[in-house]
Amino acid sequence: MLNSFARAPQTQRSQSVSVAAPIGGWNARDALGAMSPTDAVTLTNFWPGTNSVLLRNGYTKFATGISGQIESLMAYSSGTSNKLFAAATTKIYNITAGGAIGAADVSSLTNARWQYVNFTTSAGSYLMCVNGADKLRIYDGTNWHKDGDGVPYDITGVDTSTCPNIHIFKNRIWLIQTGTLKAWYLPINAIGGAAVALDMSSLAMQGGYLMAAMTFTLDGGYGIDDYLAFITSKGEVLTWRLTDPTTPSGIALIGVYSLAAPVGRRCFIKYGGDLLIITQDGVVPLSQALQSARTGPTISITDKIQSAVGDSTNSYGTNFGWQLLYVPKYNQLYLNVPVMEGSQQQQYVQNNITKSWANFTGWTANCWEIYLENPYFGGNGYVGLAWNGTVDDTSDIEGFGLQSFQNYGTALQKQCKMIRYHFLTDGNPSVFGNVNVDYNLADQSAQLSFSPSAYGFWDTGVWDNAIWGSSLVPSADWQGTTEIGYTFAPLIKTSTQGLQLQWIATDLVFEGGGIL
Repeated sequence: MLNSFARAPQTQRSQSVSVAAPIGGWNARDALGAMSPTDAVTLTNFWPGTNSVLLRNGYTKFATGISGQIESLMAYSSGTSNKLFAAATTKIYNITAGGAIGAADVSSLTNARWQYVNFTTSAGSYLMCVNGADKLRIYDGTNWHKDGDGVPYDITGVDTSTCPNIHIFKNRIWLIQTGTLKAWYLPINAIGGAAVALDMSSLAMQGGYLMAAMTFTLDGGYGIDDYLAFITSKGEVLTWRLTDPTTPSGIALIGVYSLAAPVGRRCFIKYGGDLLIITQDGVVPLSQALQSARTGPTISITDKIQSAVGDSTNSYGTNFGWQLLYVPKYNQLYLNVPVMEGSQQQQYVQNNITKSWANFTGWTANCWEIYLENPYFGGNGYVGLAWNGTVDDTSDIEGFGLQSFQNYGTALQKQCKMIRYHFLTDGNPSVFGNVNVDYNLADQSAQLSFSPSAYGFWDTGVWDNAIWGSSLVPSADWQGTTEIGYTFAPLIKTSTQGLQLQWIATDLVFEGGGIL
């Protein structure tokens, strides 16, 4: 007699599903069980494009032979003359020509952490820079000078070796003095002369000191309005309307606003008519931040990865190397994260078209600069040209992705029987793949390995991602697996040198079970 509690045999049915690659990018905000199917729990060295996910491009060494950590890159531009300088330890080098760099242009400095502006007057075009320890330096297109070298380079009223920040507003040079709430301005269209103080000590209610000066633009309804803003170490933003600070009618305080504390001296970039600022609350647009309370609706553009950003600013916020870089050529926004000064950095990178995020590793960047539309970074003894080629100098590019967990239409337990990744590639990249189950975040990729074979299709590519006329060809192989669970997350890992790889979609075949 059969046991009355025994289950009658049930017919097993295999189901197949296909999910697009995680073009939604890295999600470090939502609960694991609430993510979109095209989000990723982890997306390292993969770039979320508009309709596929690409293994990121590499970098090449543009300039070498520099002693020490490069902590500043400065681009000089005057008409058709463009030059690039790198600062390392106690020296400034002209690296415009690239290759092996010879003697330094400037020596016997105190540090290499410079802030700079390009400033043009009737007398010429100048690169002016300060580091808070040495006298202000000026490059005139041919030679370097410093504050104190005589007219027109002499600056009085303030010791420029105490100024770590420099800015231009309304044809005036502005200097911020270390550890104070004072900003100093020079005469109009002048690179020297008597500096005059704008003391904001009575306006900054939270105290602290000035971190940076910024210009931002708003359309007030009657044309474009330019404002000068200063941000303090406490996150207060003092905003001014200025035409002539030497006259009472030419200067007016617009308001004092509170943000989270800024992170690093290089805490902002110009972004269209707005400013983006790195704060403890993420990267925020200044125009929106000034119109909302800190406790109000989320305005941070890093909102989708805020957990990672918050952890990084809490852990590494005092490290040198925090910086934003906008790369219009590639529609990319970089947030440089100095995990360990001089040796370990990563970049949180946003696709400005899709607003998706990824995490880049392997670029040990102390600083960044745009030069002739291309992104460069300063490393240990070299300057790298980023997003160039298919290798990191001579090393493999290692990519890792864990897509979001999904139940694929059934809350019942099931067994994944087969998985297939769809790629476009120009060779036979080394790829590892598997599925993780039930919110397990462990890297299990070594359990399953394959090298997709290339098929003989010519001129196949994905619009807006692949290179027109490239030799990228489709590649897809079924692989067996035995993972059992309620939710599955496709996992992929690659270590590839000299090859392109685009992840298009993933197919899964699973067999339904019951509730245990």
